[in-house]
Amino acid sequence: MFKLKTPHSNLWGGRIARVTAANIGLPGDLRTQIVNQLQALILSLGGLVILFLVLTIIGPHLLWPGQSVSLTGLYVINMSLLFLCIVLHLVLRHVEMEPVRLINLGLIFQVIFCFGMSLEELMRPNAPGRLVEGLSFVAVLIVLFPMFIPATLKKCLLTAHASATTGPLAALLYYGVQGEPLPDGGKILLGYIPNYIVVGLVIRTALLTRRMSRAESQARNMGSYQLKEQLGQGGMGEVWRASHRMLRRPAAIKLINPKALGASSSSDASNLQLRFEREAQATAELHSSHSIQLYDFGLTEDGTFFYVMELLDGLSLRDLVEKYGPQPADRCAHVLCQVCDSLWDAHQSQLIHRDIKPANIYVCRYGHQVDYVKVLDFGLVKHSDGSKAKEISLTNVQGIPGTPAFIAPETLQGRVTDARADIYALGCVAYWMLTGQLVFERDTGLQMALAHVQETPLPPSRVTEIDIPAELERIVLHCLEKDPTKRPQSIKDLWEALVACGFEATWTAQRAREWWSTHQP
Repeated sequence: MFKLKTPHSNLWGGRIARVTAANIGLPGDLRTQIVNQLQALILSLGGLVILFLVLTIIGPHLLWPGQSVSLTGLYVINMSLLFLCIVLHLVLRHVEMEPVRLINLGLIFQVIFCFGMSLEELMRPNAPGRLVEGLSFVAVLIVLFPMFIPATLKKCLLTAHASATTGPLAALLYYGVQGEPLPDGGKILLGYIPNYIVVGLVIRTALLTRRMSRAESQARNMGSYQLKEQLGQGGMGEVWRASHRMLRRPAAIKLINPKALGASSSSDASNLQLRFEREAQATAELHSSHSIQLYDFGLTEDGTFFYVMELLDGLSLRDLVEKYGPQPADRCAHVLCQVCDSLWDAHQSQLIHRDIKPANIYVCRYGHQVDYVKVLDFGLVKHSDGSKAKEISLTNVQGIPGTPAFIAPETLQGRVTDARADIYALGCVAYWMLTGQLVFERDTGLQMALAHVQETPLPPSRVTEIDIPAELERIVLHCLEKDPTKRPQSIKDLWEALVACGFEATWTAQRAREWWSTHQP
């Protein structure tokens, strides 16, 4: 369970918020957990039905020696139960449902399956007087199902009573179809009363499941936010959809595993905690509307960092190009200008992003606007003041920060890195957006890194059939110069060069709305 400890305040209080966890990590998506539990239940019951079928087929004389038996009814019932399991399995695999509907579907399955088992028991040749001898298997099912279906106590009890009642109902149906007289009421009561007795065990099982569900719900709380759904997972952690428990404000929470940052000792973890706190505060001080808004941050007891950020409605440049292909030059310039706005603000605060890449640039719906750009993941930001770089850089302790396909040569060579490294990375992003290809397509990250240091990139117009204006191509290649002194010397210079191309006049708001209406309605 996660709780905020009072000695630590939030982001704007100047100290890091710490949360405690009963166990390491976070629970998976609730819907996925329910589906997995139901699938496990279906697999177990389906296997049991298959066993009954096999025994019915190969061993009638072993099971019921000396009896003239008709097994047609048993075949029909067992095949029907197996078909029911298969249908539910397919529904769970291919139909999206809310957790509540999944639970209700599981409870309905419970009653139907218990009814089928009650009929199956009546049709066995060794059922004395056509009533169950000893404890019915339905009683076992009544106790078993609540362990897999996390329903409320009321639903569990109602379903358990309904499942217990399937025995007498199956007896009434059986005798009615066969035209045989019913046994006296006392015999029926004695035959099925164990089913009703075990309903009492369901109360304890349901209460235990309820406590576990409540503990899981609490474990999904990060401070004032409740985790709703996992949106993605990467090398450094996870991203979750969340909402503020009182304001109902939607948010995205990014969890960062300290081990992914190279923390192998308590000393490393302590240093990372300090860096995390200072960098989160620095990110919160950014003023550009094109930088992701940071609402809060904290640290779990097991050392997992978390950011609470605004939730975006859009897609990353990586997904945009992978799904829809290279983008027109005027749209590319439109996006780059907005990224420049974000980085301009960061660079004025002496912050270098150091992980500019398509996955960290989102094009969104933002209020009434579309194609509105947000720059994400300032988690690798570094002060350009060399005296502070070692102190507050949240990077991999044992490696080079960033992504190989978008790292400036001077960073790879271990030389002093400044804002011009972000300009190089932005040139790589522009290349990707215009061509759908990386500047250097290689098999490994090491080969890619060496290419950034040693090789000259091909002009974008050489690797795509899409028309790329010469002035935009010159800007991209200017950003990709190996020597930082030959690139645009500031993000302001780059922005001015892009604006001078005049592409803003052709990629209009109307064209952007038409694209979104067609491709992302």
